[in-house]
Amino acid sequence: MTDKESKKNNKKHLNYKVEALWDQKDKDERKKIMTFAEGYRQFLSTAKTERWAVDYFEERAKAEGYVPFEELGDKGLQAGDRIYFINRNKAIMLAQIGRRPLSEGLLLIGAHLDAPRLDLKPNPLYEDEMMALFKTHYYGGIKKYQWLTTPLALHGFTVLADGQSQKVIIGEDEKDPVFTITDLLPHLAKDQMQKKMVEAVEGEGLNILAGGLPAKKDEKAEERVKRAVLELLQDKYGMTEADFLSSEWQAVPAGKARDIGFDRAYVGGYGQDDRVCCFTAVEALFSRKEVDRTAVVLLVDKEETGSDSNTGMRSRFFEHAIAEMIYASLPQDELIPPELISRRCLFASRALSADVTVAIDPNYEGVLDKRNAARMGYGVSISKYTGSRGKYGTSEANAEFVGEVRRIFEQAGIHWQSGELGKVDQGGGGTIAQFLAVYGMDVLDCGVPLLSMHAPFEVAHKCDIYETYRAYQAFLAASLP
Repeated sequence: MTDKESKKNNKKHLNYKVEALWDQKDKDERKKIMTFAEGYRQFLSTAKTERWAVDYFEERAKAEGYVPFEELGDKGLQAGDRIYFINRNKAIMLAQIGRRPLSEGLLLIGAHLDAPRLDLKPNPLYEDEMMALFKTHYYGGIKKYQWLTTPLALHGFTVLADGQSQKVIIGEDEKDPVFTITDLLPHLAKDQMQKKMVEAVEGEGLNILAGGLPAKKDEKAEERVKRAVLELLQDKYGMTEADFLSSEWQAVPAGKARDIGFDRAYVGGYGQDDRVCCFTAVEALFSRKEVDRTAVVLLVDKEETGSDSNTGMRSRFFEHAIAEMIYASLPQDELIPPELISRRCLFASRALSADVTVAIDPNYEGVLDKRNAARMGYGVSISKYTGSRGKYGTSEANAEFVGEVRRIFEQAGIHWQSGELGKVDQGGGGTIAQFLAVYGMDVLDCGVPLLSMHAPFEVAHKCDIYETYRAYQAFLAASLP
């Protein structure tokens, strides 16, 4: 192309403009969008906790030829190997070893498996007015009123006194009972409705209705409804009340994810923040037969509460896994200390922080700067920064790396848009990008726009889901200097 032709071509693209994705797709691509979204919808219906999501991805990984790292034995890591690490059944890292040495860095996609929910307290079960109830402690940023009068399922993991473990899922099968939190009738809600929304429902008021039939009458027995529930748990799961102390039970919206709209354009369901990015990232990794740089998908826990704990992004799980990979890939006569190579690897890595962002909602568009907001159905969204009120709690991507990702996407024909998490001073939030950035790697937030984020029923556009999958594919396959 001559300089004159180049200038003429550039003038055609002077303005930044994005277009609705469906119009850009032919019949075959539209079919792929719908097929991919159906697989995602089924995943979303079953993987309702971080534990169940890890179980799902481990099963998928094994089917794709991935093996646990500890099963490598003495053979070491070679280009083309497919491995995974699991951290306490709540976080997982999958890696496909590339042709380049690990010291030249990774191509990493990091997302989080946890989602806002209601956790049962350590000593949750009590009786009042011949009703058995569970005390809860909400997890993550929720609007408490959204969880009232909603059918809930219980997803639990219990370690019994003898060390045996029990998996508990009640409320997902059509034959199962469900649970709920009651609300005050409007006839008597005069005082409640005068309150601010944040004050109308107290955290200690999120008590789940769990039973109402008493145990066999006994003059010495007290709290007979509570006892009846304990007898049911004993009969089915071998539990006593003390076993709740070594349990993790979560209350989540009951039922399957669903298509939304006459045209089935959207997927609606619980936990799409951030399992939509987890699913698309893992499927993108599985689609790669070989990679230049080692490709890694890291799915962690506890993002919704600050990424703490030994399963969150602030733990050393990621570092430990990389160090193990480095050591397993070194020749026996390597003179450079593995710790130094690990540091070089992390510093040279490029990462996408795969997390959802807010999309323009016609009902609430006033909270967004429309010139800098993502739109439903316009493709994968990138965000240079998140944070709040002066960019606190964020990692801001450098211009060089944003340019690099742009070129990867455009060369692969990816339809992308730029988004921002609300107007300045409106609020905001963070992702795991800031915790990846501490290693010195380049990081950019990149994911699916959502409506009703953190609600019991979130909404994603099928076009955006599929295009995010394609974007992650292109990133993991990139040959970068």
